[in-house]
Amino acid sequence: MIELKLQSAIRDIPDFPKPGILFKDITPILKDPELCSEIIEDFVIRLKNVDVDVIAGIESRGFLFGLMLANKLNVPFVPIRKQGKLPYKKVQQPCELEYGSAILEIHEDAILPGQKVLIHDDLLATGGTVNAAARLIKHLKGEIAGYAFIISLDFLKGKENLEHQTSNIISLISF
Repeated sequence: MIELKLQSAIRDIPDFPKPGILFKDITPILKDPELCSEIIEDFVIRLKNVDVDVIAGIESRGFLFGLMLANKLNVPFVPIRKQGKLPYKKVQQPCELEYGSAILEIHEDAILPGQKVLIHDDLLATGGTVNAAARLIKHLKGEIAGYAFIISLDFLKGKENLEHQTSNIISLISF
């Protein structure tokens, strides 16, 4: 079962990036190609009945599995990056993070009107970052097809902050 494998692979880092935070580190997963493949296959199974035209991955860990998933589903991958890292014309959206704030950007031609976009990130906490990503996609007239996360920190109630947009919220393991 994928949940048990993830539970043993994810490393807890106390007091990172600041005191009081228990960081869930996915980098040990990246050393296991078989587990990485299982993660993608599990996402594919769970997305079987979800119509997806584009995968949007959030910087930076959302790029890791987002691109692999896009390739597996044979759909385009679109990066959503922090301010100042995209070279072409872009739109911006501020967001509140668990321990700070940021501005997210997407290229203005990344999403076509009506495209169904799955937003992927490694971890769902409060939902601030993915809500900002959703606002970017909606600004470009895309539709939210769903969300896919490896980890959900359910005690922070991020899923509740996303349910008004779609019921397609996938997380492979919850804490």
